Amino acid sequence: MLDNTRKFVLKDDNDNEMKYILTEIYDALKSKGYNPISQIVGYILSEDPTYITNHNNARSLIRKIDRDELLHELVRHYLSE
Repeated sequence: MLDNTRKFVLKDDNDNEMKYILTEIYDALKSKGYNPISQIVGYILSEDPTYITNHNNARSLIRKIDRDELLHELVRHYLSE
């Protein structure tokens, strides 16, 4: 019987990069008048990059983040608080 459980191992550098990228995306969305949280959640749920503005290269930045890793970090952070 195979174990299909996914295991994630993330490094601090990866965490810092992810935080930097999300902050840049948040700022770009906010400066264009969008609700950044709603737009980022929409992207996470759908993987549709049109939720993220092209302003300040935000759409290219979001593609640098692996969605599974992002979800893992968000849940881990939320539960560790």
